[in-house]
Amino acid sequence: MSVRSQAPTALPNADLAVERYGDVGRAWLAGMWQADPLADAVVDDPTERGASLRAVRAIVEKSASAVVDPPDSAIALLHQITTEPGWLERERLDRAADVLVRYSAQWGLVLGAASLLAGADNWIAAKPLLLTGRYGHQPAVRSIEVGEWLSEVVRPGGMEIGGRGFAHTVRVRLIHAHVRRHVNAHAEWDLEAWGVPVPQPYMAFTLAEFGHISLAAMAQLGVRLRPDELEDIYHLWRYVGHVIGVGEALNPASEADQVAIEELYHLTSPGPDDYSRDFVRALTEDYLAPQLATLLVGPERLRQNVARRLMYGMSRVFLGDEAADSLAIPDGGAKHVVRALRPGLALADQARLRLFGREEVTSRGYLARDRELARLRREHGMAHDLVDAVPGAVGHAD
Repeated sequence: MSVRSQAPTALPNADLAVERYGDVGRAWLAGMWQADPLADAVVDDPTERGASLRAVRAIVEKSASAVVDPPDSAIALLHQITTEPGWLERERLDRAADVLVRYSAQWGLVLGAASLLAGADNWIAAKPLLLTGRYGHQPAVRSIEVGEWLSEVVRPGGMEIGGRGFAHTVRVRLIHAHVRRHVNAHAEWDLEAWGVPVPQPYMAFTLAEFGHISLAAMAQLGVRLRPDELEDIYHLWRYVGHVIGVGEALNPASEADQVAIEELYHLTSPGPDDYSRDFVRALTEDYLAPQLATLLVGPERLRQNVARRLMYGMSRVFLGDEAADSLAIPDGGAKHVVRALRPGLALADQARLRLFGREEVTSRGYLARDRELARLRREHGMAHDLVDAVPGAVGHAD
């Protein structure tokens, strides 16, 4: 029997995944051998070094007239990303953006303290970043890069074909393909044990990180969204999944789909390793806690100490004690403070919406988010948006 008819050998609970989740579990395990053929073909196109990649970037970011006679691999990828799926309702994408931007502060907080840390609970998923030198390296810069991408996706018209969010998402897809090529050539990568680098299941899990994981954590901070608002957000991430290369078998269409993906990710995860724990500590203490400290009052040392304890407490609330223990997240009384604050935070949010109105809160949200990103870029000396704009980085557009 071919190894590709079985789960990668390092994945635990493969039989249990199928027993509990049926066809979705089978798709999850099969997906560990599936990458993104269209994007990989663009990056690997042998016709002329970089010709296909340059064609896709030029067409996506400029116009269809920017390139004459693009290579076949570029045409195939462009056809897929510009063919709208029958289920797409574009007006829902803008509604989702407006909802999320009203909660930019909370969303930015939980993307670090919940989503990224939930992803760290699987050393196989993190291994490609480690082999490219991006794991645990400059967590603030990596977080701001993610924020730059999200800021373009989550705005009116961002995911229109030719929009900046659309173009950024295609760039991220190509970055993934560059990472796969780099890691596949690395002697340390164990294909039989780990499957392909950046496989379909882990790309699907990323959608859940930005979707259900962050939304559930925001609810812990008192954010109450209507069912229709939540459904619009899941619709947005379904379309992002389509553009970023997640196949229909695993591209989540609903909250229930995202929850199943989260459960399969953790069920088949070998758990974190020391690199994962180092990443959690660096992200929290070098980036998240210092940012929270700027919102507190008092002497610098006290603010930093309180912020660090609160961040770890929030992560324990969001992840649960078992996952937090595996990631060596310190325990303490701060988690009880976070839980006790939730009713008051919910009341404050409802008062804010009643006082200013949803439209005004939304407008202020876009302005505040863009100002904050600009401040963070200045603070960390960033002259680039995504990693493919960094000379020497894997995926850099030469």
